[in-house]
Amino acid sequence: MRSPLVLASTSVYRAELLGRLHLAFTAEAPRVDEAHRSDELPRERALRLARAKADAVALRHPSAWVIGSDQVADLEGCVLDKPRDAAGSQAQLAAQSGRIVRFHTAVVLLRASPRALFEHVDLTTVRFRTLTAPEIERYVAVDRPFDCAGALRSEGLGAALCETIETQDPAALVGLPIIWLASALRAAGLDPLAANGGV
Repeated sequence: MRSPLVLASTSVYRAELLGRLHLAFTAEAPRVDEAHRSDELPRERALRLARAKADAVALRHPSAWVIGSDQVADLEGCVLDKPRDAAGSQAQLAAQSGRIVRFHTAVVLLRASPRALFEHVDLTTVRFRTLTAPEIERYVAVDRPFDCAGALRSEGLGAALCETIETQDPAALVGLPIIWLASALRAAGLDPLAANGGV
């Protein structure tokens, strides 16, 4: 019997991305402390939180394969958290205007019993246009990117904020590196392309 698949997240973005693989899964809130550690690099933070989320849900489902993911926006070493509101979004975007921001998107696939672990961090480099205050206000009013790291919703109007986006996986910037994850799921025996693998 195949192990169940659980997404350790209540993010609608990650659920939609995972749904593209046509595998049956459930989603649960991991309920972990996401506080920043001062001595931690952005990449390390993303991977630590992805592991913590997967571990928290795996405690409740030890035989399931659990996916944990986290994204950290890195503006020249400064971590940009989710802005939460319009004022925070506008401040973040003003700071990123004309600059390069690196988005570290970590994903972990693990099973608690018997223990197995796959993990990966995807790097996406975004060069922002030089943005005017009216442009920022318009974008925030339309996309309301309050729950997006760096206030960038690249799958929406946020694309108009960018000069270039360099990535190995466009889904990573949205919140889940699907290309790597599909490979890890195959290794775990959950092949999206298998005749009996889909929903």
